[in-house]
Amino acid sequence: MTTPKESQPNNPLHGVKLADILEVLVKKYGWEELGDRINIRCFTHNPSIKSSLTFLRKTPWAREKVEQLYLRSI
Repeated sequence: MTTPKESQPNNPLHGVKLADILEVLVKKYGWEELGDRINIRCFTHNPSIKSSLTFLRKTPWAREKVEQLYLRSI
């Protein structure tokens, strides 16, 4: 029997929560630079983890950009 981590060994995002990704990026860049790097309203206008997660969960293209930045950052 394989564990979930073993079932996708080549996927560095497997098992990583979107909230954790966002927290790492905010800690590393801050909201202002994050908004400069990924120009989406949830990062540039009154940003919060909660509102950003709501938007990113509903918007695949924005989530993809956040995941790609995270992969380049780690």
